[in-house]
Amino acid sequence: MMGRVGRAVKQFGRFWYDFVIGDDWTMAVGVVIGIVFTWGVVKIGGPAWMVMPLAVTALLGLSLVRARRAMTPVDPL
Repeated sequence: MMGRVGRAVKQFGRFWYDFVIGDDWTMAVGVVIGIVFTWGVVKIGGPAWMVMPLAVTALLGLSLVRARRAMTPVDPL
């Protein structure tokens, strides 16, 4: 049996999983990869300011391509 605190922790975890992962886990993984890559660029002293905007742009493009492929053509009336 799970107590009140245990249920609250479980619900809290489910909320954050749904909020971060949402409908597309690949976007969440892409953001994590972008953050890790930005950290690596900072460590080597490179221009880290441009890494996340490029990563987000690439992820948005990937998302749009995948959404476009998933669309079904509409039959003319």
